[in-house]
Amino acid sequence: MATTLEIIRGIAQAAANAYDGTHVDSYNADGKGKKVGLKREEGHPINDRRVIDGFKVKFSGPILTVVYQSEIRLKDVAQNGFENEIVGMIAKIASFLKKEYKSVTGNKLTLTKVGEPRILVQKTSNYRSDVQAQCDYKIGGLKDIEEILEPSEDRLDAAVRKFLALKPNKRPSNDTRKK
Repeated sequence: MATTLEIIRGIAQAAANAYDGTHVDSYNADGKGKKVGLKREEGHPINDRRVIDGFKVKFSGPILTVVYQSEIRLKDVAQNGFENEIVGMIAKIASFLKKEYKSVTGNKLTLTKVGEPRILVQKTSNYRSDVQAQCDYKIGGLKDIEEILEPSEDRLDAAVRKFLALKPNKRPSNDTRKK
């Protein structure tokens, strides 16, 4: 069984293997292109108009967050099925990560979806919009990893109050302010 560090490194390497241009056979050392399913993989990387999209992964305890970002036309946002298209893109990325993890480490990766994807669309111009979507997955096989707990505001507040109580009421002799 793989350790936590090996699993995290394997996922990070799988995500790193999706660099821009990896889908072109001649750009890879082994001569085999790897397709994630991103929009930038359509067409030729130099001759065709470039589509800006990509993804990254973040780790937070036993949770893997897949973040997808793309630039999209404003009229495409208003079409039916836009949300399903973005959710499908995140699913393609998760599928690629599983497949690439298996080829990198030789082990199987289990990702269980946690909650619903979060999609944020921001207008950049009258023609373009920026889309950022996130989806959380629970990583299978991680042991000895604690869930992230609630913030410890009460402990911090008590520590700050204790520190402020240490302040003396006496003013220094060179203080010129009114008493």
